[in-house]
Amino acid sequence: MKTVIEFPHQVIEYPDMPIIMSDGCRLSARVWMPEGVEKNPAPVILEHLPYRKRDGTIVRDQYTHPWFAGHGYICIRTDMRGNGDSDGLMFDEYTDQELQDAVEVIEWASKQSWCNGNVGMMGISWGGFNGLQVAALAPKSLKAVITLCSSVDRYADDIHYKGGCLLGENFGWAANMLAYSSRPPDPKIVGDRWKKMWLARLENLELMTSKWLYHQHRDDYWKHGSICEDYSTIKAAVLSLGGWHDGYRNTISHLVENLSAPVKGIVGPWIHKYPHYAGPSPAIGFLQEAKRWWDQWLMEVNTGVENDPDYRVYLMDSIGPKRWLDARPGRWIKEQSWPSKNIKFKKLFLGKNRNLNSFKTIFSVLISSPQDCGSAAGEYFPFAFSNELPDDQRCDDAVSVCFDSDSLSAPIDIVGATNVNLSLSLDKPQGIIVVRLCDLRPDGSSSLITYGCLNLTHRDSFEKPSSTPLNSVFEIELKLDHAAYRIPINHKLRIAISTSYWPTLWPSQEQTKIKLSAGRIELPVRPLASEDEITFETAEGAPAWVKNELRSANYERTSHSDPETGLSHIKIFCDNGENEDSDHGLISGSWMEENWSIHPKDSTSASVSSEWEHTGGRVGEMWRTHVISKMTSDKVNFFVTAVVSAYENEKLIFRQEYKNEILRNLV
Repeated sequence: MKTVIEFPHQVIEYPDMPIIMSDGCRLSARVWMPEGVEKNPAPVILEHLPYRKRDGTIVRDQYTHPWFAGHGYICIRTDMRGNGDSDGLMFDEYTDQELQDAVEVIEWASKQSWCNGNVGMMGISWGGFNGLQVAALAPKSLKAVITLCSSVDRYADDIHYKGGCLLGENFGWAANMLAYSSRPPDPKIVGDRWKKMWLARLENLELMTSKWLYHQHRDDYWKHGSICEDYSTIKAAVLSLGGWHDGYRNTISHLVENLSAPVKGIVGPWIHKYPHYAGPSPAIGFLQEAKRWWDQWLMEVNTGVENDPDYRVYLMDSIGPKRWLDARPGRWIKEQSWPSKNIKFKKLFLGKNRNLNSFKTIFSVLISSPQDCGSAAGEYFPFAFSNELPDDQRCDDAVSVCFDSDSLSAPIDIVGATNVNLSLSLDKPQGIIVVRLCDLRPDGSSSLITYGCLNLTHRDSFEKPSSTPLNSVFEIELKLDHAAYRIPINHKLRIAISTSYWPTLWPSQEQTKIKLSAGRIELPVRPLASEDEITFETAEGAPAWVKNELRSANYERTSHSDPETGLSHIKIFCDNGENEDSDHGLISGSWMEENWSIHPKDSTSASVSSEWEHTGGRVGEMWRTHVISKMTSDKVNFFVTAVVSAYENEKLIFRQEYKNEILRNLV
């Protein structure tokens, strides 16, 4: 990434600008302004997050917001109520209160003398979600949104449930947020009341794992904030971005296909990061691309964005599977309109000889995978620049039922979502099915292209599931996640089907046997791209955060099978390091460890534990929070426990235990 040090405008920074909500709650905002806005008002870009502007998102904030301000925009980065240096309490994600606060900030900003009346909202992940959700409320001054790594459907395409299956990340992210939200404000900002604010937060912390498990079906809880319920509510212009190595890869297509407001989409080869510094490379000039969007909709300067292709995506080349890739070879392609008439669906049928061919056949094959199938899946949404990508699929293929095509006589480009239709029966009233599309390479390795899953009790409805008919044939349909991938000549396509996918998915109540009797896939095939069809500017950003490193970052992922217990274990350790801000002196650091275990023959043996520690403060005025969470289940219930401890200068000042038993309801 190119570092830019000279800008058209000098930038003035306000580390703590108070914004008072209608109920009296004080939100703390970090604001970057171009010099001279008192005489020449400018548009506002808002990012509204719970992740702490002083130490949480400071790395990406430093790259991004001063760059926009240097090009004539006012950037407001608010701490949501109950987080960072803001007053109040937070009880869940995407609440009415959170969204209403954002609307109030937008209307407040639009009325300031330094604002030209136009506001945009930008964010990745949480900020990408609430940007869309606030847009659906249609505040008058919100003219444009840039949403990254987000979702239009909180139930079916977030970190909670997928295809009606419970995601392991539902636990992982809840443990993460329990730890994140346990941290105090900065005394340098809020003054002597910092400890009172901290204790109030600690006393009101929610164990979100339990809250989310109380809503196992697509009820009104999940419909709230799911803009797919009514796309027409969004009037602001939307630019949507994502990465093929991120869990939120479907949103871009959904938005481009369904919004009536101006909308464009870009998908790169990236993990869960902003595209100007994301990996695997190539990164793009995201800030320049965003500026074109802001200039058009907030400055009313004709930048031509309306004429951009609807869908710009990175078509990835086949490459040997590896837990991390610094770069991903491929090319940029474009579709002027989406869905595209260039995409033709190629039908392939599952054959009785475990092959994929052009002829429909009837067969009978049993699928009953061990519970530890899925160890090569990688993280649901990779975040670290480390070993979190899918590994060689051969270990999972070996315990799945696989259907392979002949070696390709010519390469094909797959662009879009693969449709899957299966005829099957089940020996239990509940079960899950996982379908993976893999690139079977001449060297024997198997690379994951995309996958999909379905809780079979949700085959007809995510809102009103029902038990499966025992040993009776029924049909299911599912879509695999969107992808853009070239399969070269002499490679084979593989469809791998399993009844488990640990730890991506929490297992069924019982070991199941699926009898598969017919099936087909429909591949979205695009005419072969010969070279880059579009180009982006080189990635650039403002100077990096200036810090003093106190402890370096580290990432480790290990797995093994215990010969005595038979349990399969996965351990993830991530030390985010510890740093001291060179400007205001705030120290911040964290580490976490996750342990996942399961017995291959026992679905009720599934267990996960998480340990988080955050440290902060200043020399002589340090704090520390420590959070331990655990989840297990039997055939009837989920069991969730947690302990939160808080220390001031190593003296324990708070301890809270959580314990919940939640009935499983067709999940």
